Amino acid sequence: HLELVDADTEIRMKRVRSGELDAAIVRGPRDEPGLELLPLWSDRLVAAIPARHDLAVLREIDLARLARLPLRLVGRTRNPTLYDLVVDSCREAGFAPAFGPEFTTEQDTLAAIGFGAPSWTVYYATQAANLSFPGVVWRPLRNPEPRMPSYLAVPPDPPRAELRALIEACHTVTD
Repeated sequence: HLELVDADTEIRMKRVRSGELDAAIVRGPRDEPGLELLPLWSDRLVAAIPARHDLAVLREIDLARLARLPLRLVGRTRNPTLYDLVVDSCREAGFAPAFGPEFTTEQDTLAAIGFGAPSWTVYYATQAANLSFPGVVWRPLRNPEPRMPSYLAVPPDPPRAELRALIEACHTVTD
């Protein structure tokens, strides 16, 4: 029996620790005292850029080529794992990102990218594959290729048979 629960990461982790939930899927490496994090999959990040921008004609974008465009990213307090991954990837590509307005809502941010002054943001590739937004294109990133790992957070020594079945189901969906 599988029940999906929509709650903030901290709440889900607390519920796994208390035994109210058997497990929770979380994105990004983290320190979760009292829990074991088992690797599940890794999501590739893609850039959302204006369709009218010169880079839009490329199939993939070297991350360094985005250095002059403002980055619209969620604030670190709201999503530290995504923020750190993107900023660290930019640094690895040789630049510190120039931040534009913070990512607010999907609608507002993509409208600003598609029709406002040139800027960019990131999406998980699987999420972007299901989106169509006027004036915006999604391009894979490389050099480096940012990837967000996902984990199954479980209490120490979880029941292995049920856990294996859940992990196999996750791998089947992501393959």
